[in-house]
Amino acid sequence: MNLPPTPSGPRSAPITATAVPPWALSAGLTAGGIVAIVLAGAGLLLARIDLALLALPLIMSLAWTWERRPERTGSATARLNLFEAGDKVDFALALDSPAGVEAIVVRSVVLGGEAREIVVAAPLTREITGKVPLLHSGPQELVRFELRFLGADAGETSQRLEPLIASRVVPAPRTTIRWLPLPLRLLGLTGAHESARAGDGGEFRDVHPFTAGDRLRGIDWKATARHGQNAADLYVRRTAALADATVLIVLDSRDDVGEQVAEWNRNTAVAKGVSALDVAREAAGSIATGYIEAGDRVGFQDLSSRSRIIAHAGGRRHLRQLLRAIEITRPSDIPFRHQRPPIVPPRALVYLLASLLDDKAVQLALRWRVTGHRVIVVDVLPTARFARTTRAERVAHRIVMMERDDRIRTIEAHGVEMLRWAEDDTTLSRQARLQLLSRRARDARGRRGRW
Repeated sequence: MNLPPTPSGPRSAPITATAVPPWALSAGLTAGGIVAIVLAGAGLLLARIDLALLALPLIMSLAWTWERRPERTGSATARLNLFEAGDKVDFALALDSPAGVEAIVVRSVVLGGEAREIVVAAPLTREITGKVPLLHSGPQELVRFELRFLGADAGETSQRLEPLIASRVVPAPRTTIRWLPLPLRLLGLTGAHESARAGDGGEFRDVHPFTAGDRLRGIDWKATARHGQNAADLYVRRTAALADATVLIVLDSRDDVGEQVAEWNRNTAVAKGVSALDVAREAAGSIATGYIEAGDRVGFQDLSSRSRIIAHAGGRRHLRQLLRAIEITRPSDIPFRHQRPPIVPPRALVYLLASLLDDKAVQLALRWRVTGHRVIVVDVLPTARFARTTRAERVAHRIVMMERDDRIRTIEAHGVEMLRWAEDDTTLSRQARLQLLSRRARDARGRRGRW
């Protein structure tokens, strides 16, 4: 944080706070007054003129400071401007102090990191500026300012005013998905995917005797001539009907550990690196966009919040609602209290985005799989980095990962599919995994003969 010229760029609405600072005498001024009174009183009682004269400079200093005290009814104004600059945000803080203020103590916290304090002379002639990198997606506190004003010779100090906080909801990047795994059975009435029902729009299904409701233009005259036993026998070519898929995206936001293992305990935004929720927001937004653009119906639920439940629907307007709900997802201190899994529509495809650091998400995935749903668990735990870790932390991380591997083997043994969505993967590798999941579904349908 420094005092360069005001930055340029698109400016958002300023954050302004105005208040009358409450003043209090400093400890030094109070101590000086007590010493002056004691010396003057001792000089009078003991008839010692020298003791009384020692109190004179203190009394004069106190009188001078009192005369220059700040204006009690004067208000202080702080104005914080933010400037969007790509992958960072520039800020400029302007301060207007009451008359008589000699200095301003500015305490700043960037991205929840360590606090820094600077003292600037009043009145402030230039704005306090700085840069905040956008390291994460989702809602976050970019910068926090706490102000304290000092009178002449720091004889009077104000209490800290209400902090000035700049927050932002940063959208997560999205990946284009070309391969969309489908539920084990499609129940929709229209869409872009082939179902087991006979209808229009899909590929060739079979040749069937003509029945009431069949269209005359669907008559296959070659098949009729080949299989007809009499003049009344007619055969029609039937195609598969097109249907849409029902997809539920469930996001486990109870923890947000980062790639830096040394920061798992502190979990500060500025030092933990890419976090699990960063990966989860990107995966959820990409999955929702892919299915909505294909004409399917998508719902969303955050396991840690009852307010972030989006019912199944389709369309561009619904997609914007989904993306907004995903963007504002944040870790919650609310304990996991789901006594039963969230309601899932029949034959829906469930995406469960979780870091799998405990058994709760595993239990939900197994419940959904037992009830006949296709479940894909998206692993959003970022690749671990071991900078500044101790030996004990590395051993603890290894134990946690061994327990996590056991959970993954358990859910895979029960038919739950896994999709790793790591932050260091390329788009091609993700598409390859999604393509493999899509082929698995087609192979399963081929063995069954229908959806």
